[in-house]
Amino acid sequence: MSDVVIRVEDLNKEYRLGTISHGTLRQDLQSWWARMRGKEDPNSIVSHPSSLNLQNGLNPHFLALDNVSFDVQQGEAVGIIGRNGAGKSTLLKILSRVTAPTSGVVKIKGRVASLLEVGTGFHPELTGRENIFLNGTILGMKRAEILRKFDEIVAFAEIDQFIDTPVKRYSSGMYVRLAFAVAAHLEPEILIVDEVLAVGDASFQKKCLGKMGEVGKEGRTVLFVSHNMAAVQNLCNNALLLNTGRIINKGQTQDVIAEYLKQSFKDAHISLADRKDRQGNGDIRFSSFALQNEQGENVTAFNSGENVRFIIGFDNPKKKELRNLVVNIGIDNQMGERITVISNEVSGELFDKVPAEAGKIEIKVSKLPLTGGRYGFTLFSSANGDILDWIQNAGYFNVESGDFYGSGKISAGQGNFLLDYVYDYK
Repeated sequence: MSDVVIRVEDLNKEYRLGTISHGTLRQDLQSWWARMRGKEDPNSIVSHPSSLNLQNGLNPHFLALDNVSFDVQQGEAVGIIGRNGAGKSTLLKILSRVTAPTSGVVKIKGRVASLLEVGTGFHPELTGRENIFLNGTILGMKRAEILRKFDEIVAFAEIDQFIDTPVKRYSSGMYVRLAFAVAAHLEPEILIVDEVLAVGDASFQKKCLGKMGEVGKEGRTVLFVSHNMAAVQNLCNNALLLNTGRIINKGQTQDVIAEYLKQSFKDAHISLADRKDRQGNGDIRFSSFALQNEQGENVTAFNSGENVRFIIGFDNPKKKELRNLVVNIGIDNQMGERITVISNEVSGELFDKVPAEAGKIEIKVSKLPLTGGRYGFTLFSSANGDILDWIQNAGYFNVESGDFYGSGKISAGQGNFLLDYVYDYK
């Protein structure tokens, strides 16, 4: 492999709907015996393939990865991008040996540390200290090596006072802090990081990106999955773009990101009701998004400083009253960086009871403070801690530079925001 540390050849990962492992030998035997007799699986959450309506074109076999091939050189930082359901996380799980491929070859040279989701590789009953040693041992490190890095790991994670607390009592943010610190500091030759960093606060994310940059400069290899294109561009010299399990572009990061943004713009023209790349239990489903001016007229763009309305349409398939409904709009710049979030939870305007017949959320924004440009948005809803619907890269809206300050001058400016300020002298 010479300087190639990861080689993937004709990789496929197929899932069969209705075929699952239940975690106990008794249940697995029950499922196997039911399949042998052509009966419905008594333990299956998804319908058994024999009961699927194949006449309507439903295929019980799902290809999460389809004939994927690529090489990664030693010391290379590679971004893996694509919309939800593209196969990014499945690929990282195979490279991290969390799951096995259906077919194909994966060759890896070097010690791999991965951060795929909150708490991966941690034993909940063990303390933070014990989990550091457990993870180091799994990576093949000796106790002396782990001790040498221990203080640096704890300092980076900023959880000194909780290091002897069982991690089952950690918040998701604390989990991520410790997990990343362990993965990045225990000297892996290959560091794999999924979107899980989005759980942390902004300052910690910045610190993690800085650490990954240091890892790359030390000649170690980084694979990084993110929807933040600015972070991918700053960290990675090459990138892969996945779509429906296939690599549709690979090469220099800037070129691959340009293709991704072009693809995302096309996706934004798909009706929200028809979007498949969504998460949540489906108690509500976003169906439309419209822009309106102060007079209630639909528009295609806003002006900076204008009073505006975002109109979100949704369906309530179960026709039931919704309690404690939260609806968020995450607004991103053209590079996918989150610049602000509109949230009724943060503003204290919780919807305690939303009647079953309701189907529209209206959000009024006074004196829109965004500079001219195109902005992407993500739609998210939850109730009582459960995610109802979540569509990333749900669409785009445009803002035209306007007379924000009422001075008769167009406020073009730099950056994304305009501040309402007053000059004075004394």
